[in-house]
Amino acid sequence: HCELTAFLGYDPYARNGWNTGNSRNGAYFRKVDTQFGPIEVQVPRDRNGQFHQHTLPDYKQHSDVLESTIIKLYSKGVTTREIADLIEKMYGSHYSPA
Repeated sequence: HCELTAFLGYDPYARNGWNTGNSRNGAYFRKVDTQFGPIEVQVPRDRNGQFHQHTLPDYKQHSDVLESTIIKLYSKGVTTREIADLIEKMYGSHYSPA
């Protein structure tokens, strides 16, 4: 909500926000998969549809923690087969070395 307040330039229910041409318009919920499990995030919106929050990228439904970990392991010289084995042990999901 702080991002929307900064974008609109006035606090919720403030008189100086009346008749400015844009106002708060509720919120919607996004489900995002994180390293700690799925979470639901409430994202505020404005009446004109001009506000875009920057905490989470648009249309993204998972965090990049696993991907960045794989890239770091590979850059340190760990083979793709070893990385696939690690992921299978940690997450219980089978990934091909390719």
